[in-house]
Amino acid sequence: MTQKHPTALSVNLNKIALIRNSREGNFPDVIEHAKICIQAGADGITVHPRPDQRHIRPSDVTALAALVNPMPSVEFNIEGNPFAEPIGDFPGFLELVEQAKPDQCTLVPDNNQQLTSDHGFDLKQSGEQLKPIIKRLQDKGIRVSLFMDPDPEQIALAKEVGADRIELYTGPYAAAYPEQGQAFRDQLEQHKAAALCAAELGLGLNAGHDLNLDNLPAYREIKDLLEVSIGHALTVDALHQGIIPAVKAYKAICQG
Repeated sequence: MTQKHPTALSVNLNKIALIRNSREGNFPDVIEHAKICIQAGADGITVHPRPDQRHIRPSDVTALAALVNPMPSVEFNIEGNPFAEPIGDFPGFLELVEQAKPDQCTLVPDNNQQLTSDHGFDLKQSGEQLKPIIKRLQDKGIRVSLFMDPDPEQIALAKEVGADRIELYTGPYAAAYPEQGQAFRDQLEQHKAAALCAAELGLGLNAGHDLNLDNLPAYREIKDLLEVSIGHALTVDALHQGIIPAVKAYKAICQG
């Protein structure tokens, strides 16, 4: 088995915001939940603002930046569609990121109609469009990660367009995990190969989507995994055991 090493846990707060948005007012408070997660050991906070503001709002991004950016040991990660344009009081994704100045921006190829992110970039199609966007963000001192499938050819293109890191899309891995069959083993090997490719290219490695307390330990076999971003499953676990124990449980796996 590959030697494990610490992996940063970034807690995605989208589902906290989704619950809040189902009623008037500010309950639950996204900022207070960020504070609780950080106090419980989270290494970072992630949000994915969308133009329809179904969960995270621009005001949340501003408030979270004010909270997290002064903390040297905690990272703020904003993920989303780099091509999302201004609509209503949504200023546009890149404009929002530049205002917030997070430690990391994870660019994701989703559109306004998607329920959730469900595939990585095809850089043969969008690479040239992304090049100036990546440089624009890096010139602001923001590390740029691209949401990618575990495809070495595409990962090589991520290096070519100037990304600092990639975030491997773990949805199919998570879907295959419960059966513990060949599909699961194939997925894990694909991700290990993708991680090796990233390391050889000098790309940092993140991962996320549908990772949970059951499937995360096996995924942690992957070498050089710098960060996982987890929101939906952690929020569900928090319903059962409380948010502090849930964060601590994920943190324990990431550090074990």
